[in-house]
Amino acid sequence: MQNLIDKFVENLRLEGKSANTQYGYRLDLDQLHTFLKPFFPEEKVIPGDITLLMLRDWLRSLHDKHDKNRSLARKTASIKMFFRYLKRQGLISKNPSDKLDTPRFEKPLPKFFTHEEINLLLNIPEADDKFGIRNRAIFELIYSSGLRIGEVCSILMRDLDKQNLLLRVKGKGNKERIVPVSRPALAAISAWLKVRPALDPDNQVDQLFITRTGKPFDNQQLNLILQRYIRLIAVQKGYSPHTIRHTFATHLLQNGADLRAIQQLLGHANLSTTEIYTHVTLEDIKTAYHKAHPRAKDK
Repeated sequence: MQNLIDKFVENLRLEGKSANTQYGYRLDLDQLHTFLKPFFPEEKVIPGDITLLMLRDWLRSLHDKHDKNRSLARKTASIKMFFRYLKRQGLISKNPSDKLDTPRFEKPLPKFFTHEEINLLLNIPEADDKFGIRNRAIFELIYSSGLRIGEVCSILMRDLDKQNLLLRVKGKGNKERIVPVSRPALAAISAWLKVRPALDPDNQVDQLFITRTGKPFDNQQLNLILQRYIRLIAVQKGYSPHTIRHTFATHLLQNGADLRAIQQLLGHANLSTTEIYTHVTLEDIKTAYHKAHPRAKDK
């Protein structure tokens, strides 16, 4: 079983799935593998002998441990993709996950910064310190172009087209897209490029943004740095760097941008993923209505 999990994850890599996606599938399948061991002699799990009932028992055990439906749905997707892979490869004759139901869950509305909060956040990093200059450039770019943290980490110096205010971005599944860059973001990046040589004097690192030791960022490193600033203005709200991406999309929609254009800018494969932002603006409209309309105030 473990060998087949390794092969499956390697196949994901060959298909161009991101490192985070590979890690997530492996984590889910390793967890399933551990759960299934007691069902088999000498704890040697045979994929062809795994039953639908065993899979349901695993999901039920996770539910009893208070795993949320959103998490269970993701794990169910991992199981289904794994067994479909085994069936395609002829490694099992019957797919035990075919009749496995995916738990339903409601997608929470994305949180977003107000215009006042985002302006405050963009101005917090120190303008007289090279790391403050770098961090402001990162904040400006995320808000300017709606980037994910992983996308920021992977930006190369050559990906930025200063003349045309464009940026090549490598998104989920290594899919590339071209996004516009605002002039304030470009100005912040230009300021960073002036001090960047102090951390990479020989220009050996291709990534645009680098750590204090002159190395590329990983997602967790960058997330922790940005989160320190966010806590200063939104400590009670549970905001994260990804909230800036939500803010980018919400502010565009509030100001009349087309939903399909926002879909392209965010790199969403399906329009249904982008449509959640319409619910955010509808909530704003409802709040304004109930606050301002004379009849809405009547009990």
